[in-house]
Amino acid sequence: MTTPTKITTLYIDADACPVKAEAERVATRHKIPMKLVSNGGLRPHANPLVETVIVPEGPDVADMWIAERAGKGDVVVTSDMPLAAKCVEAGAKVLRHDGSALTQANIGQQLAMRDLMADLRSADPFRQGGGKGFSKADRSRFLDGLERALRAAKKEIL
Repeated sequence: MTTPTKITTLYIDADACPVKAEAERVATRHKIPMKLVSNGGLRPHANPLVETVIVPEGPDVADMWIAERAGKGDVVVTSDMPLAAKCVEAGAKVLRHDGSALTQANIGQQLAMRDLMADLRSADPFRQGGGKGFSKADRSRFLDGLERALRAAKKEIL
């Protein structure tokens, strides 16, 4: 009896994800399944490789769904640092929307920065967001980062 082979899967934390279309193009080119995970508001896709996963309403339900499934040989796209930390710990490749990789080497620093920024926002009620917009260069870096992450993830399970 042969053991079933693991297939690389691309998980997208789809709420407020600006690179869903780009991720779909790359997943289709690599012929790997892609799961768009959200608590609603997404239309089903005609692409047979793309599955829209709607989870129940509630805090972090989509994140928990992804964290329970992603592991070695998979790629996760998210800007949620606690989710990223869980996925990195499970062995998945993790990317932000701008293509930057989150790894064992940098996830602790990213979690600390997230906590610091939350503290600063709570201390100053007038401090709101203010981050830079999502640019074409960010999309380009994402495409490059996703391509590299998928190739590395696929090698891990061969």
